[in-house]
Amino acid sequence: MKYDQLAKDILQNVGGKENVNSLAHCVTRLRFQLKDESKANAEVLKSMDGVITVMQSGGQYQVVIGNHVPDVYKAVVYVGGLDAQTPVNTKEGEKKQGLFNRIIDIFSSIFTPILGVLAATGMIKGFNELFVTLEWFTRESGTYQILNAVGDSLFYFFPIFLGYTVSKKFGGNPFIGMAIGAALVYPALSGISGGKPLYTLFTGMMFESPIHITFLGIPVILMSYASSVIPIIFAASFGAKVEKGLNRVIPDVVKAFLVPFLTLLIVVPLTFLIIGPITTWGGQLLGQATLWVYHLSPLVAGLLLGGFWQVFVIFGLHWGIIPIGMNNIAVNHMDPIQPLAFSAAFAQIGVVLAVWLKTSDKKIKTLGIPAFISGVFGVTEPAIYGITLPLKKPFIISCIAAGIGGAISGVFGSVNYMVGGLGIFELPVYVSPKDGITAGFWGAIIAMTVAFILGFILTSLLGFKETTKNEEGKNEEKDKKTSGLELFSPLNGEVKLLSNIKDAAFASGALGKGVAIEPSEGKLFAPVSGTVSALFPTHHAIGITTDDGAEILIHIGMDTVQLNGAFFTPHVKQDSRVEAGQPLIDFDIEEIRKAGFALTTPIVISNQDQFTITTINEQRVHVGDHLMRWERR
Repeated sequence: MKYDQLAKDILQNVGGKENVNSLAHCVTRLRFQLKDESKANAEVLKSMDGVITVMQSGGQYQVVIGNHVPDVYKAVVYVGGLDAQTPVNTKEGEKKQGLFNRIIDIFSSIFTPILGVLAATGMIKGFNELFVTLEWFTRESGTYQILNAVGDSLFYFFPIFLGYTVSKKFGGNPFIGMAIGAALVYPALSGISGGKPLYTLFTGMMFESPIHITFLGIPVILMSYASSVIPIIFAASFGAKVEKGLNRVIPDVVKAFLVPFLTLLIVVPLTFLIIGPITTWGGQLLGQATLWVYHLSPLVAGLLLGGFWQVFVIFGLHWGIIPIGMNNIAVNHMDPIQPLAFSAAFAQIGVVLAVWLKTSDKKIKTLGIPAFISGVFGVTEPAIYGITLPLKKPFIISCIAAGIGGAISGVFGSVNYMVGGLGIFELPVYVSPKDGITAGFWGAIIAMTVAFILGFILTSLLGFKETTKNEEGKNEEKDKKTSGLELFSPLNGEVKLLSNIKDAAFASGALGKGVAIEPSEGKLFAPVSGTVSALFPTHHAIGITTDDGAEILIHIGMDTVQLNGAFFTPHVKQDSRVEAGQPLIDFDIEEIRKAGFALTTPIVISNQDQFTITTINEQRVHVGDHLMRWERR
């Protein structure tokens, strides 16, 4: 019930449940197929608490939620009375999508339901090989055998699992799809190919095939379908179409058993005779083609794929690449393509960390840590949609860092040997089952480290522009360069020269060089990041020492020490760490003025002799505006 209201609001703003053709979810987003996308209200959805953003891509209306998307999905299905088993596309929807979007939609729909288990089993297999390399146990041990069985359980029998999701996607009986997949990996058939062939087809050609069995006198080209991807996609989708055709002509009284009976009797033999061999050869050609492109220049391939990977993620286009990697593992027992994008998640979290340390935006502060943690584990959508993409420059920086990380992976020849975990848990799949830890493994570690550090440093140096609300409620962009030598306005109000204020000590510059602000709002924010070096008992003044040693003094009002702390509410303590933009002190403007005190607030660098200080000339400032710069002498 925690997400029931959010689910109701989402349904209402996608046009109501009557506008939903189907609903699925992946790691971070709800994937709607809507009858009419114009009925959805994207702006309202984006503004909801619990929704990161909205994307329209791949023929899907995607509502990005974050890591708790499974719970929100269940709530939407429950409150909307939706059938989670409903096939995704109507014929009208297919025409509207177009071929390219249709392909992306198919891949995302059939792989996302099993992605978590696929990652889990791949991690187990990867760790198993790592433990053997570390000599914790041997491949002959029972421990290795059992863990290997768990690790191989899904990928070896991949056709069975994909048979379920493909059939469901195309509106067929998922269990018929599973039966087709099970027939493809039937152990007895795979054992036949080891004997002497009856004869050979296509002798001397690249498709030369020994024939060991026939079906009704027709030669059967036996292939190894264990771990395969492409054959079952074609077979199960064809099976769904056959099933639909039989459902239209077979009487209801015998449909329950006769439709599956005839579907399997038609589809399985045709798969072994035609669909399986042709699609297997196609998969082998696809694998060789991708390796050929990769070997033209692994460095350039890594630079391009790594650099654009996060762009692909935004539009869901990465689903056009992931199956290629899976096919490479099935055909070649390794894949060099997906490792090129491995460092993208770490580039993203390096940028997020830099943004989080500098930003004064409360929403970004709140989202930053969860987005960082998600990125460590390979889920970058919260970071992309919630932080870096809205800020623009940080997203570009993350792409640059990811591209360099991808180039490093390419130069080191990093490959993965199984489909495994995401983020940091992907590392074990780079351990070779044959050679253990190789240069490719170390290349992956170097790539992720460089991408993270580069993303952090570039964002820290180049900064970003942050949109904030001014007093009139309008958006304003604030340039957040993180040089550590800048002071941002801690108040909304009008700037005054220190020499023009009534306090002689501040006006003379004896207490430091800076400016004064006549505040229009009783809220004081940290103008820099640093440590609270002085918080007066009366809470009318505060000192902050920055990391580079600048001592900032802020004095709220003139002679307000006489109020003995009345009308001042501090939010920090002596010696506590503060970040730029963090609330420091609230003060009641009206009551202070009624008590007869001026609110002119000096902001000065008290150890001015150590720095060259430059102040701004603007007359009016808002929280976050540049106020001063300083350089050590």
